[in-house]
Amino acid sequence: MQMTFHDIVKKITNLSIDEKLQIKEIIEKSIIDERRQEIYKSYLESKQELAKNKLKFSENISKLKKMMD
Repeated sequence: MQMTFHDIVKKITNLSIDEKLQIKEIIEKSIIDERRQEIYKSYLESKQELAKNKLKFSENISKLKKMMD
């Protein structure tokens, strides 16, 4: 039987405070790890773009805004 999000939340609310804190810590670490992976992936993509001379740099705010469009 597959649990729904509501079922999971209901079960969590019935846990002890210590168990809830453990779940909170696990989720926070998981989110940090996922974000770290996203940043690393972005870094690798930027590194490839730099190697292919696809990155553009400018100190001119107007040019930067146009690059974002």
